[in-house]
Amino acid sequence: MAAIRTAGLRKRYGSGSDAVLALDDLDLTVREGEVFGFLGPNGAGKSTTINVLLDFIEPTAGHAEVLGHDVRSESKAIRARTGVLPEGFEVFERLTAREHLEWMADTKGVSVDADAVLETVGIAEAADRAAGDFSKGMTQRLALGMALVGDPDLLILDEPSSGLDPTGMREMRELVREQAASGTTVFFSSHILSEVEAVCDRVAILNEGELMIEDTIENLRDANGGTASIQLDVASVPEGLDLQSIDGVRDVTVRDGEITAVCSSAARKVDVVRHVDERTAVTDIVSEDTSLEELFQRYTGQNPGTADSAASNTDASGADGRAESERAEVSA
Repeated sequence: MAAIRTAGLRKRYGSGSDAVLALDDLDLTVREGEVFGFLGPNGAGKSTTINVLLDFIEPTAGHAEVLGHDVRSESKAIRARTGVLPEGFEVFERLTAREHLEWMADTKGVSVDADAVLETVGIAEAADRAAGDFSKGMTQRLALGMALVGDPDLLILDEPSSGLDPTGMREMRELVREQAASGTTVFFSSHILSEVEAVCDRVAILNEGELMIEDTIENLRDANGGTASIQLDVASVPEGLDLQSIDGVRDVTVRDGEITAVCSSAARKVDVVRHVDERTAVTDIVSEDTSLEELFQRYTGQNPGTADSAASNTDASGADGRAESERAEVSA
């Protein structure tokens, strides 16, 4: 059974010349137990999709299921089994971190070991502090802790690394992997593509409401003619190296004990290392592949560094902006 499945999902805001098509016949499948990256620039329809899945907004057409439940008729069952970290989460300033978790547990009708959860997300020492004076990073950790209440089967994480320092981002990656290893499905929406690349099994790229691609990152690289480079430091450069005789090796540069080969795919790098190692001592290896940032730009035409900071976009000023107040209820 798929954890998330949509078929012909469409969402239109408004009517006539002012209508905005936020989702355009979205067919999406997220498998149970995988970490799935959901990507796209602002206005792509990511937040609209999440809101539809949680029944905060009604689709114009199409069908969606989460954990085998219809999103329209069985939304309570979905929310009971789903933990959500919403983008832009705001705390109740007078409640402590512990009280936030207890409130979430009451809302879901489950019990919670607040100390254990706060230890997991790294703010155990602040358990009894009012959340109003939390830093942005601490607030994000608390929001993640609230998402974990009830041991959900599905985690929906919307910009989970927002406000976290490098240590917090690393701990977030580790926690996501641990959740997936325990069987939890993780639906991971983020504009920090290095984070997505580090943890996701598969990704989908959405642009202007349309699904551009859904696949593993490795398959996306291969399908787009992505290159993979390998740099080898060697004790000495042998004569007659002839690396270009290897199928898939596109370009070779040799200088000062350093051999660099540009390959058509990551698999060819192994052939390069074996070929060189048979002829000389390899002292160091540096490997690089086509980045997810490059793939993102190919499918959306936007640089991921600027796509989410555009001043004019549908999510902020139009379609998804209309759902903002509803999306804030994710944690309620």
